[in-house]
Amino acid sequence: MVDRDAGIDAGATTAAATDSFISHRNLLFTVAYEMLGSAADAEDVLQETWLRWSGVEHATVRDPRAFLIRITSRQALSRLRTLRRRKESYVGPWLPEPLLIAPDVAEDVELADSVSMAMLLVLETLAPTERAVFVLRDVFDLDYDEIAQAVDKTPPAVRQIAHRARAHVAARRPRETVSPAQTRDALAAFQQAVETGDLTGLLNMIAPDVVLLTDGGGVVRAAVEPVVGVADVTEVLARLSGAGLQPTLVNGHPALIIRRDGRIDTIVALRLDAGLITGLYAVRNPEKLSRMNRETLMVR
Repeated sequence: MVDRDAGIDAGATTAAATDSFISHRNLLFTVAYEMLGSAADAEDVLQETWLRWSGVEHATVRDPRAFLIRITSRQALSRLRTLRRRKESYVGPWLPEPLLIAPDVAEDVELADSVSMAMLLVLETLAPTERAVFVLRDVFDLDYDEIAQAVDKTPPAVRQIAHRARAHVAARRPRETVSPAQTRDALAAFQQAVETGDLTGLLNMIAPDVVLLTDGGGVVRAAVEPVVGVADVTEVLARLSGAGLQPTLVNGHPALIIRRDGRIDTIVALRLDAGLITGLYAVRNPEKLSRMNRETLMVR
């Protein structure tokens, strides 16, 4: 005899689990992206998270948000270790995948700072577990007990890792908070210099030890080593003379789109320190530009 009530209860539980996953999906994507710097890999992590979530006895889950973040973090941490091996064979500098993010994300200063290209590159210098702990604690404010379950460490160990990661990040992030207006001004000068071919006005804004990273992934032409110093960087920028540039918001910060033949060719973001451009990040790998035709929703 078929227990119809049991079937109804199971269906209701499945629907509730689906609704819960969907309601937290943007948050889970943000967690995975901050840990990985890759939207494509973050999406894969979300698929894995859903598969595991769908097999959970949901009646025993007291806090779906915390539980889902824990699953996502575990899957992202596992993939992060795989990505580190993959990056060892990557052609040229590896840069995070740029995302076209809605303006309201930029208004959340802490979130925008945590997903900026400059910050994601700083996070790349952390060991996988350090990065996971830093993101979960300093960005998403999870307590140490929750993080410990996600990374298979004890809470005291997580505290030590968080302290070490925080000090590491503080030593490498921009020393001063840079306002969107400052970034826009620097990008406007950069845009004018590139479009006119007159780099004179840009020279006073570039730090002597400026670094240009170009990510072509071996698919399109790009420098396979960092370009360092004003002379070499301006020589590269001179080749962009006449290119059409379009201001936009990338990862919550002002950036530029370079188009060729109507398609997105390059995304340019920058790092400012003490009012000077110390880093230029040019993403050219077509595989990393696929999400620039639509906004990505990110939340904390």
